[in-house]
Amino acid sequence: MLRSSRLLLLMVGWIVSAGSLSAQNPESFLSIHARDRIMRSVDDGDRIVLRGDRHPMAIAQNDVGAAPPDFRMDRMVLVLKPDLQQQRALDEFVAQQHDPESPFYHEWLTPEDFGDRFGISENDLQQVVTWLESHGMRVDEVAPSRRMLVFSGTAADVESTFRAPIRAYRVGGEIHHANAREPEIPRSLGDVVGGVLSLHDFRSQPLHVAQTGIAPEFTAGSWHYLAPNDFSTIYHLAPLYQRSINGSGRTIAIVGRSNFKISDVRQFRSSFGLPANDPQVVLNGPNPGILNSNEEAEALLDVEWSGAVARNATIKFVASASTATSDGVYLSSQYVVNHNLAAVMSVSFGLCEAALGTSGNTFINSLWQQAAAQGITVLVSSGDSGAAGCDSPSATQAKKGRGVNGLCSSPYSVCVGGTQFNDVADPGRYWSTSNAPGTQASALGYIPEQAWNESASSGLWATGGGPSTVYAKPSWQTGRGVPTDGKRDTPDVSFSAAGHDGYFVTMHGGTTILSGTSAAAPAWAGVMALVVQSTAARQGNANHTFYSLAARQQAGSAVVFHDTTTGSNSVPGVTGFNATPGYDLATGLGSVDANALVTHWNDARTVATFQLSASTSLGLAKSSTGTLKFSTATSGGFNAPVTVTVSGVPAGVTATLSPKTLAAPGSGTSTLTLVRGTGGVAGTYKLTLQASGGGVVKTAQISLTLK
Repeated sequence: MLRSSRLLLLMVGWIVSAGSLSAQNPESFLSIHARDRIMRSVDDGDRIVLRGDRHPMAIAQNDVGAAPPDFRMDRMVLVLKPDLQQQRALDEFVAQQHDPESPFYHEWLTPEDFGDRFGISENDLQQVVTWLESHGMRVDEVAPSRRMLVFSGTAADVESTFRAPIRAYRVGGEIHHANAREPEIPRSLGDVVGGVLSLHDFRSQPLHVAQTGIAPEFTAGSWHYLAPNDFSTIYHLAPLYQRSINGSGRTIAIVGRSNFKISDVRQFRSSFGLPANDPQVVLNGPNPGILNSNEEAEALLDVEWSGAVARNATIKFVASASTATSDGVYLSSQYVVNHNLAAVMSVSFGLCEAALGTSGNTFINSLWQQAAAQGITVLVSSGDSGAAGCDSPSATQAKKGRGVNGLCSSPYSVCVGGTQFNDVADPGRYWSTSNAPGTQASALGYIPEQAWNESASSGLWATGGGPSTVYAKPSWQTGRGVPTDGKRDTPDVSFSAAGHDGYFVTMHGGTTILSGTSAAAPAWAGVMALVVQSTAARQGNANHTFYSLAARQQAGSAVVFHDTTTGSNSVPGVTGFNATPGYDLATGLGSVDANALVTHWNDARTVATFQLSASTSLGLAKSSTGTLKFSTATSGGFNAPVTVTVSGVPAGVTATLSPKTLAAPGSGTSTLTLVRGTGGVAGTYKLTLQASGGGVVKTAQISLTLK
């Protein structure tokens, strides 16, 4: 972790070597610190409205009456925001942390370092706390990042504080409580308060599918189910295990809101030949207990399968009880990040961007950016409703149009989509007719994949994906197939998520089958734990490396990703997106050969480039011809055509290049021919030779003397 003294030393070195970046850009992370912004007294009579902080289902036709004044509203989250300079500096700093050529590469922050630079000031924080307490609120927790605080009160306190009455609403046969108006805050707090994360109990949904009516057999007709060693065989993990790359010494944090029975995890590991390795349950507040079978299944799926992939990793399951105003998923997520609990975290819940609202999207993006700055890789399920991310996966017809999971659309998280195995036509080619003793495995090797889509009359079950309506395209999201839409596109990567060939999970002492992108995300978390072990370093936002490795693969380097090119995530009522060569909005970059990913991970640190060599001078008499040869040499896996041009040629001289383009991989020799007639003014001229390709531009200066 990067402590303040280390950060200061790096800053000094960077200023010396880079010519004082902070002097050129006063908003640079080299000079930023939290500063006081609340410059006048807090006047409750002078207020502003926090737009976008009312749930779309909290409408008059659903209203069934006011909440009692003493209705408990515990563990609400107030989102605190940086100023514009801090945010620009943070954006710059996180980019530097993920740039292999930067002196700040992988210099991760602690939550306290983050708060000192990118949180609100201590004085401003105290004024916010005082204001809340003056309205009867109890402040439960202040995050070290100083980007959020947790507070509690009653419905009457909420109305007094935010002028937002709490009412009951009947939606889908259930009673929910929510604010009937958008909240208000004193104008003087507007520079530091970004919103209230939620004043309602409309929560994110677990993104798994439970198989019903199917006996949990290892093979059922043409259906096969995934044991840990099947997953290992299909996605090529065995070579890593043979090299003892199994997650030892690394931690994965699982975000949850319902507890589970450790005995089920023990039985799972024993049944499938995994070493004994109990997960650790971290309670963030009161023990939520086991909420229901659906929530318990989600917890077990995430814990069992992250540990099935990273077999020796420490699995820390963070459980936070949901309240009438806060989703336990958000409380657990902020706990993981603000306690810097693990190098990798997995989130298998979803709520579309529209339902999250302004404060919800702000909270998620801010938290995931903080995670990236601390070196935490955040993996989030893309959703199980196909391209209709705002509809329930169990709906038979999508009615809300296209949408994506707002918990994974932030540019600072890895959004994990779903594939399904294309094994129905010839199952004997991919599956053994018997199961291996001890592990119950039967997969024979990699199985071709298509976009997961099992949508039918029973639901919209398909891989989530599409463009964000909130976030712009991040700089790292480039490559073959990436839409030129200016939007953050999801998902980034995928793993198997179909009910056909679903995942074994032990629950209530028996075996069941679960599927969905909830299975793909913790499996990817397991793979990332192997990367962290292999590199002995946190990786932060892994998308920087994923897209770089994909570009190298497309240019002829190591094959890391299984490119999924068939299927779509269209569902009844919504036309989605097709899987295509390269990146696509159904499966992202595809699934992965885990051994290749880990083995070639550091290839992305090598800059793919070329060097340009040329003579520096040439003389021409009248009516003469001269030639100058130049050459290019590639390095770091560069593989692209290189085009050459020349500028600055004086009057009386003609210039030709042969060849004008050096074919991929871009290395070779070209000749510049200069012909002077009887004219031309004597003197010395500067010509610029430029070579460009694959996003790299190199120039050389040539001195041409006309005699």
